[in-house]
Amino acid sequence: MAEGVVTVVAAGIKPLGEFIIQQAKFLSGVSYQIELAQIELHLIRGFLKDADTRQQDEELVRICVKLIRDAAYDLEDVIESFYLKVTSRRRGGTVKIVLKRFACIFNEGLNRYKIGSEIEDIMTKLSHLRSSLQSYNIRQISGADGVASSFKRQRDRRLTYAHQVENHIVGLEESTDILIWGMGGSGKTTLAKQVFVFLQNEVKRHFDCFAWVCISQQWEGKDVLEEILIKLTSPTSEKRKEISKMKKDEIAKEVCSIQQEKRCLVVLDDIWTQGAWHSIKAGFPISEETESRILLTTRKKEVALLASGNDHHIHQPQQLNDEQIWELFEKIAICESDKTDREVYEKKRKLGEEMLKHCSGLPLAISVLAGLLSRRETVDEWKTVLGNVNVYIMRGTNVPEREKTSQECGVSGVLALSYDDLPSHLKLCFLYLAQYPEDHEIQVTRLTQLWIAEGFIPSTSEIHGSIELMEDVSYGCLIELVERSMIQVVKSGLSGKVKTFRLHDLMRDLCLQKAKEENFSVGPVSNATLIGKVRRLALYLDENIKYEFSSKNGRDGHIRSLLYFAPKFFKQEWNKRIIRSVFNDFKLLRVLKFENIDKGFKLPKTIGNLVHLRFLSLKDSAWRGLLPSSVSNLVLLQTLDLRDGYGFSKIRNLFWNMEQLRHLYLPTTWYDAGGKLSFARLCNLQTLVNVRIEKCDLNGLVQLSNLKKLRIKRTVSSELEKLKDKLISRNRTYKHLRSLSLQAEDLEDIIPSDIVLRCPHLYKLRLYGRMTALPKELPNLTKLTLIRTRLKVDLIEILEKLPNLRMLYLDHRSLESETMVFSQGGFPHLEFLTLEGLHDLKEWRVEKEAMPSLQRLRIIWCGGLRAVPDGLQEITTLKELTIDHMHSRFCSRVGEGGEDFYKIKHVPSLIIINTWGHEEPEMEEAAGASQVVVTGPVGDSHQELTVDASPPAPDEKTEEIQLASTFFLS
Repeated sequence: MAEGVVTVVAAGIKPLGEFIIQQAKFLSGVSYQIELAQIELHLIRGFLKDADTRQQDEELVRICVKLIRDAAYDLEDVIESFYLKVTSRRRGGTVKIVLKRFACIFNEGLNRYKIGSEIEDIMTKLSHLRSSLQSYNIRQISGADGVASSFKRQRDRRLTYAHQVENHIVGLEESTDILIWGMGGSGKTTLAKQVFVFLQNEVKRHFDCFAWVCISQQWEGKDVLEEILIKLTSPTSEKRKEISKMKKDEIAKEVCSIQQEKRCLVVLDDIWTQGAWHSIKAGFPISEETESRILLTTRKKEVALLASGNDHHIHQPQQLNDEQIWELFEKIAICESDKTDREVYEKKRKLGEEMLKHCSGLPLAISVLAGLLSRRETVDEWKTVLGNVNVYIMRGTNVPEREKTSQECGVSGVLALSYDDLPSHLKLCFLYLAQYPEDHEIQVTRLTQLWIAEGFIPSTSEIHGSIELMEDVSYGCLIELVERSMIQVVKSGLSGKVKTFRLHDLMRDLCLQKAKEENFSVGPVSNATLIGKVRRLALYLDENIKYEFSSKNGRDGHIRSLLYFAPKFFKQEWNKRIIRSVFNDFKLLRVLKFENIDKGFKLPKTIGNLVHLRFLSLKDSAWRGLLPSSVSNLVLLQTLDLRDGYGFSKIRNLFWNMEQLRHLYLPTTWYDAGGKLSFARLCNLQTLVNVRIEKCDLNGLVQLSNLKKLRIKRTVSSELEKLKDKLISRNRTYKHLRSLSLQAEDLEDIIPSDIVLRCPHLYKLRLYGRMTALPKELPNLTKLTLIRTRLKVDLIEILEKLPNLRMLYLDHRSLESETMVFSQGGFPHLEFLTLEGLHDLKEWRVEKEAMPSLQRLRIIWCGGLRAVPDGLQEITTLKELTIDHMHSRFCSRVGEGGEDFYKIKHVPSLIIINTWGHEEPEMEEAAGASQVVVTGPVGDSHQELTVDASPPAPDEKTEEIQLASTFFLS
């Protein structure tokens, strides 16, 4: 990994060094030392590739590599600090005058040589360390792989295995009638998911409501019970806040009561200790007659016995037999072209079977080994891996000794091999995941932004022969980890892009172990004492702990990354001193994630002292007041996320000088503090969210040619017209824009359709406001959301001809018509349809062969609609129908035994919730006045369509339909 650190440092200081070297005559002594340091870093990289592979076995090499890594970080600190001192003085006049003035300061006594001397000392240390490596017979290997070349190789070589790996369920088909215990990686959660999602015929209509909760090692009884209550009741936002204020015993009583009154299935996944069960068992009617059921997975048999009270109700997952092991392995490891060459296939099978002996039959280890081999195309490469597997198993490499068994030791060797096989840049990316909490669902977009901010991803100009943006390269790194089965996909978008993922427990253990060995990061921590130079720190916030982190004792002076992980609605009182410390004390900070802090606070003026920041997120934190003017000093920022300042945020023109800014998220609601926002110089900007046209300079806005996502909030018609006119008069198009959201100020404001026409390559479009017409030229449009557009019936004629439309939300008065007709052959690729708040709609007709690909349909708050259309019975692809906030009369028609049930009886999952009206109380009860869930097999895709039980408000629509894989190896 040291090679990766040196590579990142060399790439990071290169542009800084070039600037300083250009000014050599003003900064005598410094520029020369930087030149030498760059050369030294280049030389030492060649040795580190070999040294990284040998440090596991040789203590002296390991110490030497550690010293090189620390020295490289120190060099980066010195040069970056010096560079920012110089550039910060540019405000006082021309660059030449400023540099002369700065040089005069350095001429005073020893100050002239201080920086140069520091660089020279570090360079000398690196030179000696390089000599030491040579004395240990470390070879200099040239042509070390870079991020860009690796990304190009993996893009050209094979398609990703993201969905193939996650979708293989082998050997569990007959086991869904018994509960399970077993070690990590044995398939417990996979089996639980199979029961939870693909319910068998004999129970598919039994349960009213469901809850899936992962307990894990870091558990808190009140939080677990609260999560169960929320999932069983699908409360509103206001009700959720009420629940958060309830005491633990009150929540437990409520959870228990619901399970007594209704038929509930609650899955408690991955309970580690008896204490964890004791902390929540008051929430379950254990000794009472009830039709509710608990499904529990655990690594400890004694926990399973304690919870079930009956040895007959627990079981270990069945061991995969040899053929099942090979079936799972082959699907991942061997491509189709290899299977056609019988001689090659047989040789690989023999080698594969030899390696599989070390996996102990565990699906996780099999998948990881297969993912490793999927990148090896020749028999000789497979032989090399076999040799390495033997070495790792013989050496007994192990994860932290939570469950020291011979079985897990063997698996640990396979996992460790998968890590050591990573190229240096991917090791950095993987180790970064050590900072996330256990079982945390990691958002891909946010993670790729963090990787870029940390310097793990090269700038676009360094990717020879490619026009890929850093974000695309960063996503490619993530996909490579997916292909290697080192991370597990949780949700994917319609385009197939991974949206969220998790680390399996065993893989996380490996990640934590390696991060500790490499001194990569410290965390997770609460209020612990820190020792040594800490570069990255993850803090897991807890209501019961007071946080007093500062740099006063010198321990945190080298922190570059500070990530706060807080539970939802974290309300601990933070005094001004602590807040000032967070935003002022860590002078070299590059990354600050301060999210989900629900207790109101003001940003201190000293925030501008964090001049090294590349990433700053206050998302979902209750910061309020005026954004300090010192924020304008943060000229290196790439991502700035200010969303949700709770309506008290005041923004002024502070972003105009942030030329490196790539992603800007303004608060959902913000007020003008004087001066229009200027974006003219932000040529790298790709994301601009929650901007108000009247509050920004239009000339700069239309120049943002690299925008990929634009969200315009609450703007009056006249300002929208100005934007349209400016785009047309200057002949400007947002040719890279993929996602556009336009929201009018009030019901009478009209959104000009010409703005949409200036975005020719849109994939996602959201229009909130009145439209007189909808553009027909939207060939790439995949997702469309219409809210209060008040369009006439001919709207449908336009929409059903869009060739690639897969998601359609017709929301709150988007259509003003009593009748809606989906024509024959219309909406050929539509998969997800939501009709919500169409109060005028009385009749909906679906003609033959319309919506032939529809999978999910939601009907919400359409009070005038009398019945579901006859045409639904012809749509065999429909897997789920949700009816929410509809009249009891409508619900009784579609419920089992109702007059319209024949139209939808083929649908595996029918969900009826929140019915209203009292004309037919007996039918209301039958239909499920609170909630009825009828669910069955989802189909043959092995994917679960995740859906919120209560629909979000129009302003909070999920950006992507989320597909959750059912193959979670536990």
